[in-house]
Amino acid sequence: MPEPLEFPKAVLTRATLDACIKCTICETACPVSAVTPLFPGPKFVGPQAERFRDGESVDHSVDYCSSCGACTLACPQGVQIAELNSQARAVMKEDNMPLRDQLVSRTTLMGKAMTPVAPVANAALKVKPLRIAVEKTVGIHRNAPMPTARSQTFEGWMKKHQAPSTPRTRGPVVFFHGCAGGYFEVETSIKTVEVLEHLGYEVIVPKQGCCGLAQQSNGLFKAATKSVLKLCDQLRKGGHDLTIVSASGSCTGMLKHEAHEIMGVDEEKLHDVGTRIRDISEFLLELHDADELPTNFARNDITVPYHAPCQLKSQGMGMPAITLMELIPGVEVIESGRACCGIAGTYGLKKEKYDIAQAVGQPLFDMIKDTEEGIAVCDTETCRWQIEQGSGVKTVHPIWLIHKAYGLS
Repeated sequence: MPEPLEFPKAVLTRATLDACIKCTICETACPVSAVTPLFPGPKFVGPQAERFRDGESVDHSVDYCSSCGACTLACPQGVQIAELNSQARAVMKEDNMPLRDQLVSRTTLMGKAMTPVAPVANAALKVKPLRIAVEKTVGIHRNAPMPTARSQTFEGWMKKHQAPSTPRTRGPVVFFHGCAGGYFEVETSIKTVEVLEHLGYEVIVPKQGCCGLAQQSNGLFKAATKSVLKLCDQLRKGGHDLTIVSASGSCTGMLKHEAHEIMGVDEEKLHDVGTRIRDISEFLLELHDADELPTNFARNDITVPYHAPCQLKSQGMGMPAITLMELIPGVEVIESGRACCGIAGTYGLKKEKYDIAQAVGQPLFDMIKDTEEGIAVCDTETCRWQIEQGSGVKTVHPIWLIHKAYGLS
């Protein structure tokens, strides 16, 4: 990669392009090039174009890559195509970073600003003239899915929370809630803590900031590196030998995959945190496989459509949520079979990419409307917001079903 990236891993990722045999499997897997001519496909802007880049991408169409990672997962040769594209985009935007892309990557700031005025903020987001003005001045599409502000943060709930008086027989775990889980998806964080405590864990929640995922996906590698390393320091204060559990699938992916494979962060503390962190469904399924998960679940006769997000797939854990939910008597899970919901973090919020994101997600929205019986299930926050808006179906984290099955709701 060109010099400005300054990340050693970029060189190693670039080396994988020589394994490309131009089989075009990545092209058939790409959900973006299938719906728009603006993106010529992962092979062209990835390994093919990488050989000719000098300073910045030869073709700025690389900015239309959503970084869903479907191409990397599909490549039989192990070429890190999505990672190459993300690195190229970061170099391309380094001297011309839109204000919009800087703003949408400040998730913690957004949460802090919206929480004290949650009812007003939520009402304002429904005012069409205001959304049109924001679209014209900032570049965030007027119809883009937005988070719902909460009057109470997860941190605020945790300060007042009293753990059950039953003994913590399983010992402590560290909980990582992520920005959305701290400010917008507060109920998902609460349900996760309550399930862990029900199972006999002491839940430790150290002070924690942003993982930097939104900064990384918008090409702000230096800021993202600073964020993720600071977060690693914070999570390690919870206990250097403890399992870290999270209900934020995207943020977990940043710590397991993106920070190292895309930005080239190669510090011991990232490796330490990345190897100790578990998605909550992954964690609970590991307990079940070890015969340590109580399955005295209440019956719930429901069919739920389930979509595994792109960032979950990149972590190489399979789809533990499906097996976990199907442990509940009466629950039937239908996996979506669709590549992507289209939102890709902040990609689908942007004015010039909104229609593409909707086109990518439409087959998923249709599938959910055809199979839902009241709810849909997905592991990551922005994907849930996209699915819920696109399908009109309430979309929840898998932990909601587990929480209910344990009689905690």
